[in-house]
Amino acid sequence: MAENVADRKPRSKVECCGYPLSIFFIVINEFCERFSYYGMRAVLVLYFRYFLQWDDDTATSIYHTFVALCYLTPILGAIVADSWLGKFKTIIYLSIVYTVGQVIMAISTIHDLTDTDRDGTPNNLTLHIALSMIGLILIALGTGGIKPCVAAFGGDQFEDHQEKQRSTFFSIFYLSINAGSLLSTVITPILRGQECGIHTQQKCYPLAFGVPAALMVVALIVFIAGSSMYKKVSPQGNIMLKVCKCIGFALKNRFKHRSDQYPKRQHWMDWASDNYDKRLVAQIKMALRVLFLYLPLPMFWTLFDQQGSRWTFQATTMDGNFGLVRIQPDQMQTVNPILIVILVPIVDAVVYPLIKKCKLNFTPLRKMTVGMLLAALAFVVAALVQIKIDETLPKFPSAGTCQMKVLNLGDSTVNVDILGVQYTTDSFKATPYKDFPSEGAGNFIVSYGNNNTTSVAVFNSATRHTLLVKNAPTVQSLLLIDTNKKPDEGNNAIRFVNALENITLLIKAGSKELGHVLPFTSSGYALLPEGESEFVFSYNDTSERTCKVSKSFGFGSSYTVVIQNLICESQQVANLTYIEDIQPNTIHMAWQIPQYFLMTVGEVVFSVTGLEFSYSQAPSNMKSVLQAGWLLTVAVGNIIVLIVAGVSQLPDQWAEYVLFSALLVAVSIIFSIMAYFYTYVDPAEIEAQFDEEDKKKDDHEMSTIPVYDNEAHFPKQSKM
Repeated sequence: MAENVADRKPRSKVECCGYPLSIFFIVINEFCERFSYYGMRAVLVLYFRYFLQWDDDTATSIYHTFVALCYLTPILGAIVADSWLGKFKTIIYLSIVYTVGQVIMAISTIHDLTDTDRDGTPNNLTLHIALSMIGLILIALGTGGIKPCVAAFGGDQFEDHQEKQRSTFFSIFYLSINAGSLLSTVITPILRGQECGIHTQQKCYPLAFGVPAALMVVALIVFIAGSSMYKKVSPQGNIMLKVCKCIGFALKNRFKHRSDQYPKRQHWMDWASDNYDKRLVAQIKMALRVLFLYLPLPMFWTLFDQQGSRWTFQATTMDGNFGLVRIQPDQMQTVNPILIVILVPIVDAVVYPLIKKCKLNFTPLRKMTVGMLLAALAFVVAALVQIKIDETLPKFPSAGTCQMKVLNLGDSTVNVDILGVQYTTDSFKATPYKDFPSEGAGNFIVSYGNNNTTSVAVFNSATRHTLLVKNAPTVQSLLLIDTNKKPDEGNNAIRFVNALENITLLIKAGSKELGHVLPFTSSGYALLPEGESEFVFSYNDTSERTCKVSKSFGFGSSYTVVIQNLICESQQVANLTYIEDIQPNTIHMAWQIPQYFLMTVGEVVFSVTGLEFSYSQAPSNMKSVLQAGWLLTVAVGNIIVLIVAGVSQLPDQWAEYVLFSALLVAVSIIFSIMAYFYTYVDPAEIEAQFDEEDKKKDDHEMSTIPVYDNEAHFPKQSKM
C-alpha cells in the first residue's frame, strides 16, 4: 500500500559535495545523448546530399522533416511518463529505441554493404535509404520522447531543503547540453572528412555516425548504472490530458448552448466551469493567453534551423582555409554554440543593464520581437553572401548549348573554328570556355599556320568539352568530356593529360589509382580533398622510373594537369602545366560569421527570453503544457521550411533567403501588435486569490459542523 501512495526512493541516499550522487549519472547521460544527437545531425544533410545523392531541395526537406519530428514527439514522451510509465522507465525504454535507431543509421552509411562491383558507389541505394529512414524515425522517437523527462527527473533527485543545489544542477545540466553539442559539431565533421572502407576508400560516414551511436550506448549504460541511487517519482497523471479534456468540454458545452436563450459568459472557457474546478479554468485561461502569442513564433525557427541545411550547403561553395586549420562546411555550425557561450553572459550582464540605465522599457515581448528582426537581418546578410558566391561560380552550359575550350599541346599557335566560333591559343596554353549551339555532330577545323585538318565530333546538350590539339608529327585532335558541375563536398576534380612522346604513364593521385595513360590521352578524374596531395608518375623507358610531385589545392576546383616533361633520376624534375577548368572557392567561410552572429544574438534575445516569459506567465501546474507548446513551435517552424521551399520554386538561393527574411519581418510586425495588447499577469497572485477563497470556504464549512450537546442530545452551531 505504501508503494502506491509514496514515491520510490533509493535504498541509501549517497551525496557528494552536498549533491545527490545520482545527478552525476544524469548529467553524464545528457552530455553523451546531446553529443550523439547533434553529432549525427551535424553531418546529416551532407549525408543526404552526397551519399544518398539527393538534390539540395530533397535533402533540405527530409532534414527539416526529421527535426520537426524530433520536436513533436516530446508531447508523446511527456504523456507516457506522467500518465503511465513514470520518468525513469520512459527514459530507459525510449533510450533503447534511440540507441537502436543510431546503430541502424550508422549501418546504413556503410557503402561496402551493397557495393558489389567495388567501385566505391552503393549499388542498392534503396536499401540504404530504407535503413536511414527507419533509423531516423527511431532516433526522433527516442530523442524527442526523453527530452521532457531527463531534466525533470534530475530535479526530482533533490530534497526540499536543497533548492540552491537544484538551481545549480539545472545550470550544469544546460552546460552539459552545450558542451555535448559543441564537441560533437566539431568532431563528427572531422570524422566524416576521413576516408575509410573495406574495398574502396570513401568519405567516412560510418565513423561519423558510428561515434554518435557509440555515445548513445554509453549514455544508456551510464543512466542504468545509477538506477539504485535514483529517487523515482510515481506517475501523477498528465496535466496536458486534463487541460485538453477541459478545453474540449468547454468547446462542446459552448456549442450546445449557442442559441440566444442562454446567457453569454465572459470567456468561452467559462463554459467548462459547469464540470471543472474554477481554479483549473482560470489557469487554462492564463496558459491560453500565452499559447496564443506562440502562433507567430514558428517563423523564427523556420529561419533558425536552416543553419544545419541551407547555410551548410552555402559553406560547401566557400573556402574553409583558416591558415593552420581547415574548416569543413558542416563545422561552421559550431559558430552558434561558441557564440551562445560568449553572448549569453554579455547580454545579461552588460546589454540589458545598459538598456535599463537608458530608461527604456525593454519588456520580454519586445525583446522577442527584436530577436525575430535580428534573425531576419541574418538572412539578408546570408543573401548578400550568396550573391557574392554566385558571382564566382562557373557558368555551365544550359539546355541546347555546350561549351568547349582548346588546349594546345603543339609547339606553335593554333586556330580552331567550330560552327563559326573562333579559338586561338599559344603552345601549352588553353582558351576560355566558349558557348555554341549543340547540334549533335559538328565539323571543326584545326589550323597550325598552313597545316590544317577538318574533323567531326558529337556535341551533346548541356555538356562541357576540352579539345586537345597538337601539330607533331601531324595535326591531331582529341575531344574530352569535362565535368559540368562543381566537385562535391569541397573536393577537387583533377585529371592528367600525357603530353610525352612514346611514353605510357602509370599515375597515382593521392590514394587514387588512375591506371595507365597513353600519349596524347587523358586520365579520368580523381577527387582529391583540399590541402596537399601527392602525384606519383611511373614509366619504363630503359628502366623503371618514378617521379613524385606534391601540390596544394583549395576547395571545389577542377584542373587538367598537362605532363610536359619528366626526369626521374636522382634529382627528380616534373614539368607540369595546371589548366584551371573550374576555379576554387574564393569566398571565405569567415564571411558567414556575421550571419551566424546576428542569428545567435537573435536566439539569445528571442529563445532565452521566450522561455523566461513562458515560465513567468504560466500557472504553477501549467509550465509543462507551455514547455510542450514551445517545443511545438520548433516543429511547426521546420514544417514551414518544407512548405515555403516547395512552393516558392525560386531559381536563385539568395532570393529564397530574402523571401524567408521578408516573411519573418511580416510575422514580427504581427507579433508586435499582439504583444502591444497583451497584459502581463502574476499567476502566483491569481492563484493566491483562489487559495484565499478556498480557505474562506473551508473556514465556513468548519463553522457549520454540527456539535452535539451530551445533555440535550441535539445539535448546536459551533463557535469555532
